[in-house]
Amino acid sequence: MVAKTVTYTALAGVPLIGPGDDLAGLLSDALAVAQIVPQDGDVLVIAQKIVSKAEGRYVDLSRVTPTQRAHELAAATHKDSRLVEVILAESSEVVRHAKDVLIVAHRLGFVMANAGVDQSNIEGPDRVLLLPENPDASCAALKAAFDRRFGVDLAVVINDSFGRAWRNGVVGVALGAAGLPALRNLVGAPDLFGRPMRVTEVAVADELAAAASLVMGQADERIPAVHVRGLRFGEAPCNAATLIRPKHMDLFR
Repeated sequence: MVAKTVTYTALAGVPLIGPGDDLAGLLSDALAVAQIVPQDGDVLVIAQKIVSKAEGRYVDLSRVTPTQRAHELAAATHKDSRLVEVILAESSEVVRHAKDVLIVAHRLGFVMANAGVDQSNIEGPDRVLLLPENPDASCAALKAAFDRRFGVDLAVVINDSFGRAWRNGVVGVALGAAGLPALRNLVGAPDLFGRPMRVTEVAVADELAAAASLVMGQADERIPAVHVRGLRFGEAPCNAATLIRPKHMDLFR
């Protein structure tokens, strides 16, 4: 992978997204406003929230009936039992819980707070937003639309903010990816002194997602997408599912 200079450019002016909106078309228009002509190897990092909104991934809490398990976890975490019920429905396992904290294994394998169910920057007091049904598939569909429109080979990453078990603060991570090697295997590659690396893998898509998050912000910035230029990938593409560590290798579970 070659990268002497990498440029991250915010795509501003993207309108508020609603279910059924042509997200690829709106982001293509934002590229034009930013005077960016896409090239082979460019990457678009797109915030999970606008993908979920375009896909209509809303749940109305007023229509949710909590189970006994949801009531118990709500009492322990001080969360709305209806919200907890939605979180459980999106999860395969409750990993940890405490006051104000509910860490679960999402049905797609992500270990994360609240299964990614979110109320921030959502219209309406009782609506919550879920993660995309299949983030890698969403990236593949967006990539295909961009490639058709511009006649080039773009990569797409969907990012979201995750906390980490061993560090304070959130960072951007890749929920989905298409058109790039999300995980780069350096096992066997020589180090500076010719010794072969034994275990090193690089989470390329996560590094892209984290850097783009610095441009996007975390609050009311309204920068839901970032254009990246300067990276060249020599490896075959693989999607973001390759970044998920199997449970039997996860020392924190």
